[in-house]
Amino acid sequence: MEPISITKNRNMKKFFSFIVAVLLSSQMAFAQQENVLKAGTIIPLQSVNQVKAADVEEGQMVDFRVSQDIMLNGKCVIPRGYLVKGKVMEARKSSIAGTKGRLTINISSMNLPSGEPVFFTNTDVRIVGKNRTPLAVVTGLFIWPCIFIPGSKAVMPAGYDVQATVASNITIADK
Repeated sequence: MEPISITKNRNMKKFFSFIVAVLLSSQMAFAQQENVLKAGTIIPLQSVNQVKAADVEEGQMVDFRVSQDIMLNGKCVIPRGYLVKGKVMEARKSSIAGTKGRLTINISSMNLPSGEPVFFTNTDVRIVGKNRTPLAVVTGLFIWPCIFIPGSKAVMPAGYDVQATVASNITIADK
């Protein structure tokens, strides 16, 4: 009869080992769920330098900085000052007859310090100068040289605030 009790003990050990393994794996899964940067999270950014539409070309990269620490479960996943690149999509300087300047910069994604890519939704920075076409045309009818009045320039100042919105959930590896 002793062999039966030894078998029961082994089965009990296997059973308890199985329960412990299940509990540990569920804790690990729970811990992984906690390290998720959620879709819709806002990442506040600021432009590093002044950008003038007249001085940049389409396709050129522009620097932005994260303006505050992004925390997740008490850990900083994106530190303040972390650089993010934006791409100039449109750069039109103001011209004669009051035409306004236009500047569009797209910030579509960034890589976290841990390496994971983060994609943003609709993060376009649009700066539009003031249109002076009516002024230039009306005054140009009476005083010919006034037709050469330009519109105002499109300028994004240094420190310009932008809010980037995370497009989808990002699982961040715990290192």
